[in-house]
Formats: sequence, C-alpha cells, structure tokens
Amino acid sequence: MTRIYKFLLQGALLLVLVPALAQDTYTFRDALFVASPQRYGREAIYSDALAYRLYANDLKPPKAGDVFSDTLTWRAVTADSAQRLFRRGGGRGSFGRGGYFYLTYGSEKAQTALLNIRGNSGLYINGEPHTGDPYNSGWLYIPVQLKKGLNELYVRGTMITASLSFPGNPVQLQAADATLPSIVTGRGDAQLQGALVVINSAPAEKRKLRLKAVIGGRETLTDVPAVPKYSSRKVPFTFDPAGVTAPGKVECTVSLLEGDRLLDEAKVTIEAVSPAEKYSNTFISAIDGSLQYYAVAPQAGGFRKGSALFLSVHGAGVEAIGQARAYQSKDWGTLVAATNRRPRGFNWEDWGRIDALEVLALARRSFEPDPQRIYLTGHSMGGHGAWFLGATYPAKWAAIAPSAGYPTLKGYGSADGLVPDGSNDPMEKMLLRAGNQSDVIRLAENYKPLGVYVFHGDADRVVPVTYARQMREVLAEFHPDFSYCEYPGGEHWFGDISVDWQPIFDFFHWRRRPVDSAVNVIDFTTANPGISEAYRWAAIYQQKQALHYSRIRLKRDRAAGIIEGQTENVRLLRLDLSEFAGKKLTLKLDGSELQHTASAQPLFLLQTETGWQSAPEPSKTEKGPHRYGTLKDAFNHRMVFVYSTGGTPEENEWSFNKARYDAETWYYRGNGAIDIIADKEYDLEKYTDRGVIIYGNQTTNKAWNTLLSGAPIQVQRNSITAGGKTWTGLGMSASFVWPLPGSERASVAVIGGTGIMGMKAAYANQYFAGASGFPDYMIYDAGMLLSGAKGVKMAGFFDHAWRLTDAGMETAD
Repeated sequence: MTRIYKFLLQGALLLVLVPALAQDTYTFRDALFVASPQRYGREAIYSDALAYRLYANDLKPPKAGDVFSDTLTWRAVTADSAQRLFRRGGGRGSFGRGGYFYLTYGSEKAQTALLNIRGNSGLYINGEPHTGDPYNSGWLYIPVQLKKGLNELYVRGTMITASLSFPGNPVQLQAADATLPSIVTGRGDAQLQGALVVINSAPAEKRKLRLKAVIGGRETLTDVPAVPKYSSRKVPFTFDPAGVTAPGKVECTVSLLEGDRLLDEAKVTIEAVSPAEKYSNTFISAIDGSLQYYAVAPQAGGFRKGSALFLSVHGAGVEAIGQARAYQSKDWGTLVAATNRRPRGFNWEDWGRIDALEVLALARRSFEPDPQRIYLTGHSMGGHGAWFLGATYPAKWAAIAPSAGYPTLKGYGSADGLVPDGSNDPMEKMLLRAGNQSDVIRLAENYKPLGVYVFHGDADRVVPVTYARQMREVLAEFHPDFSYCEYPGGEHWFGDISVDWQPIFDFFHWRRRPVDSAVNVIDFTTANPGISEAYRWAAIYQQKQALHYSRIRLKRDRAAGIIEGQTENVRLLRLDLSEFAGKKLTLKLDGSELQHTASAQPLFLLQTETGWQSAPEPSKTEKGPHRYGTLKDAFNHRMVFVYSTGGTPEENEWSFNKARYDAETWYYRGNGAIDIIADKEYDLEKYTDRGVIIYGNQTTNKAWNTLLSGAPIQVQRNSITAGGKTWTGLGMSASFVWPLPGSERASVAVIGGTGIMGMKAAYANQYFAGASGFPDYMIYDAGMLLSGAKGVKMAGFFDHAWRLTDAGMETAD
C-alpha cells in the first residue's frame, strides 16, 4: 500500500478507535425509505419534494407501504450486521442520490442527545435542519433537543449508519477531529496552536470558557470564543513546545475549564520531528479566523534562501501531510502542501482557492524563495486544482504540472455532482454565469506564459486519461511549451511517483517565471475580477457584463512609448505604467487612440461610446477587484452570522436554526468556525470590516436597517420589492449581496424570506458546494423546490455602481 493512502487508512482507523463521547448510545436499526425526487448540486437552484411537504406541514408520519407519490412508496429497511441502513434488493445504487430515510425515537422525557449519522448529505430532526456527513468521516456529533414522546428524523442519503448518544456532561471536548501542528525540534518555537471541538449541549450559550494545555511539563491557557446553545465549535488552543526536545510522539492534555471548574478533558498525540522530516504547520486563516494547517517537505540539506518553492495540491480524501510525505525532499527547493480546508473541501475552488493562496503567501514569507522559481502541481482533485489555479493566477507560477487531473467540474463531479454545462432556460443561464470562473477550458490561453507538464496513467479508471488527452488537444492549438506523458499501465495511483515524478521536477528546473519588466505581451482572460483581475501590468477592473468572460490582448513597446491591443467585455482597465514614468505614451485600444504622460501611479481607462478615455481611480464603494460581488463574497473576511430576535417566535427560531445549520456545514466542509450572534448584539464598529450573513428580513432582524437601508432589494414580512416589482405572500425567498456600510472590502449576504414557508425554502446552503454559481441576487418562491428554475422570479448582477439594471437582470414572465 502506498504511503499516501496508508496514511489515510490509519486516520480512518483512528476515528473508529476514538472513545465514545457519552454514557449510553442508541443505534437506529429500523427505518423507512422513499426515493423522493430531489436535485441538489453545484448551483443556486435546488428541488426537493419531501422537503417542500415538510416545510408546508403536509408530511404525515409514514408507514411501510404508504404512497409518497404516484410511483413512490415508503419501504421498510433493517440495518445489516455493520449497522448500515439501505434498501434490500437492487443494491445501494438502486435508489441513487434522491432518497430519504425516516427514523423515529421515542423519548421518555425531554432531553439533549448527540446525533451521529454517517453517509448522509443532510437531515431534519423534528423539523430542524442539520448538516450531513456525506464522506463517512464519523467525527460529526450534533447536539439535538429531543422532546418527550415521538421524535422524527428525515435523513437524506443512500446508505447510512445512525445513532443517538446521551452525554454525561452538557459541555465537552471532542478530539477525533483535532487540527494539530508538528513540533519541529530545534526550531525554537515559543508557542504553537492546535484546535479541538467544544460541544455545547446546554440550553444556553457558553462564554468565558478556557482551554488549558499541558505538554512536556509546560502549561498554557487559551480563552474560548462563545459557543451557542445546542451547537459545537472548533476552537484553537495554544501550547508551549519548549519542553519537547527529541523526535517522537508526545501526549498533550487539554482541559476545558469554566472558571476553575473542570468540565472535560481530552488527550491528543502531537508528533515531534527533526528539521529534515515532513511536518505540519498551523495558522489562523483570514477567511474566518479558524485554525488551518499546511504540510512541508523541507529542502534536502536544509533551507536556503533563494531556492525554489513547490506548491502541491492534494486529491479528494487526502490529508496535506499525506501529500507531503509522498515526495522525496528536493535539494533545490521546499515543497508545501495546502489543505483545501478539508481533505475534500471545495475542489480547490472558492475557499479552497483562497486556502491555497494563503499557504502560498505564508510559504513565501517563511522560505523566501526565488520569486522566479515558484511551481504548482497536484494530483486527482489536486490535478484539477493545478489546472484551475494555473489558469486563474498565471502570473504566480513558472510552470504547472497537473497529474491525473480533470480540467473542469462540468465534465467531472463528486458528491456535489457536476456543474451544469449550460441550459435552455434563460433564468438558469443567468444563475450559471456565476460559476464561469471555474471553466478552465475558457481560460486555457492564460497558460501561454507557463510551462505545462501533463501527467496521467493510461489505465486510470477514477479520472480517465481522456481528460488529459482533452487538455493535450486544447494546449496543442496555441501553447509553445508543454510536455505530455501517459504512464503505461498506470492506474489512478501507482505509487509515490504518481506525484513525485522526476521528469516533472526536471521540467520545472529549466523554467523560470519572467520578471515583470521583461513581459511586454499580455493575453489574459477572467470571468470574475473579484477572483482574478490581473496579469502583470494590466488589470480588468470592471466588466461591461458581470461574470461573462473578459479578455485583454495587449502589447507594449517601451522604446516607442506605445501600448496597443484589443479588449473584450472590459469597462474599466487599470495599467501599471511605472516602466514609462515621466514619458509621453500613446495608447491604441480597440480603434481608439489617446496620449498620456506616464507616472508611477496606475492609469485607469474607461471605455465609453466614443472610445477609451482616461478616468480617475474609482471609489472603493464601486465594484472592483477588492469587492466584486456574488453572494459567496460575503463569506470572507471573518464573517459573522446574525440571526433575528425581532420576529415571531417561529421566525426567530428559524433564523437561529438556519445560522446554526450554516455554521455546522461550514465546519464540516471547511474546517471552519463562525461567530453566531443575535441581531441586537451587532455593531458596525465592533465588527469592522467583517463580512455579515443576515438571516430573516427587515421586519424580523433588528440589524437590517443598519446594514441594508440603502439596498435596492428590500424584504419584509409578506413582501419583497426590487427593480420596480413587488412580490407578496409568505412563501417568497431571497438571497443577495450588498457592500458592508463603511467598509471597502467586506460584504453583507441576505438569506431570508417573507414568511415561514419562504424562510424554510431558503434552508438549503448550496453556496458551500465547491464551484456552485450564486449571482449577486436571486428572488424565488417556495415552488422552486418542486419546479426548479421556474420558481425563480428575478436573478442577476448589480452593475459597477451596485445598481439594479435591466442589462444585468433576468426576470420571470
């Protein structure tokens, strides 16, 4: 067995061996199953017939043989010897992805329990939504309130194991999902950070808790951020490694304290390694303030400033440390492996993309490489990551090497399915535009400045070699410097050489990233300047049509003082003219010609009906690379979730449940942690420059007017107004993004509705599916759960000044 997958198996066994978190456990052995029609995936719209009935209070407790629809009935299922629930006859695949299990538990009293379900993609217990464990990780324990009598669970999945356990302590530590660094002996670290999960099964938020870590005889205390009621949160703790001086495994005892009272205690094993061994580093992510890690394969013979740097991005299910251990150390550079936030995470898109950039920045500061010798490689899902990051950020790399990779999620999906490759429905076309940035086929000419090495086993049945051959054909049309290799008989993984292939590193060794002053020709395409706007000295600052593809093809002649070229879908262009400072310059763009005296300051050019003209730098209140929109943009900059207290008890309960559900999903998918606060606690000064997710509407959420009084979309109880239109009723839903008042970078995202039915229709959080496309705004009714895109009333993108315009909008008849 190869090292990288042996490491994964050892991790899986560790989870099985973790002691039970509670005194008593009830395992579900009997259930009902129905193949309920549903569509969840990598897009904003979703459909789910069972959820619709649940939201409408039209779902009665089923019995075996009950008819769900004309062709579907509820069938009894019994767990097998491994406690797995699935339908007998026809096998696991016979009911595909579109199934629900119905489980019940009769409780003698109202009480709290920890729910652990593996293999599901989501669930409802007594109507409350909770996140699933689709990858069978096993460490997801969800605090739930059981009522006296019948408790009902609807679990979305195809094969599950499910249990309830009853905690002896209402607040406890869970160590099975620890994030831990290595102790590198002799490095002299004053302190390091790990992270554990705190589970709060109590009916009140827990504040002022502390974690005490003891290792090597040294003690450290860390304050714990607030943990909401009936929820969990992964929290960092600090420890002092100075007492550990030799390689080996060291036990660290972590105690959870409330004042001086011990609530719980956990022991974790931390690995101490020599400086020559592969190791893990942890860091606080700017995305959400959570603790993440990356792995390092140190340079052979010791770190040397000015050497090469290799960024390796892993495949689905692979830990970053396993990725690093698959490589032999190189004598001419250091290799770092980012995490994608989780072993599956976000397919290296969205927040996985940002994680890779964070790790790259940390590695550049730590190892001080030659900026002209930075390289990118990856395997499987990481092969996609190499294609995607290479096309999105071509200025960062000297060369890239995708191994066993697929280019796009339009052609290859995972648990979240495929990104749809177009639609005949105008509304769905508008929604899918928000995911254009992930289609690297459309961005392929961005590879021109890079060396590209394509490596694939010709017997790969997981990611067929046809994907490599597809990219070979694409590159052959234009690329001057790519190499292609199929490994004879190679399956998806054929040993460490699947990633540590010497010809890749030989290819890298002969390629350098040119210095900026040597680059005089630019051909660059982007679909979203908020993700990737620039190549070297030219940037697409604003588009004419948001999230359609924009392209610049420019050439500069410094001796003659000329920049000329063509643009596509560019409204505002930014040029760095520092190479021409003090000289008169002629600009010839798209048939326009203008003169300009260059300076060290960038030049902004605006395309008007009469051609290009110079323009002042736009205000940060406008769209730009700093903040370009789509709903997902608000889930950056240490976002805070704000639930309502100003509505009815049912509306406020929905708001808190939805915020908690999103926080659970973010934790599971992104190893993240979120501050969840009530609307009355929100303060612009206290949460300066932090993204905000607000749940509810103007009537119910007391923070609405502070955050959204100037927004052109307004949601109230019983009505939504936008673009001169009004929709009424309690079944309408809306999501939209808006600039955070007073901030030049952070955004507010609204998740809400006009009433309980509309609010519940907004339960699905497909925005956490990697590469799913969400526009700036979407207004829909609960009927979307039955009819898909036909339930969407309005969707689109604000213009450069955050205005609603007909050009950026699609509306239903």
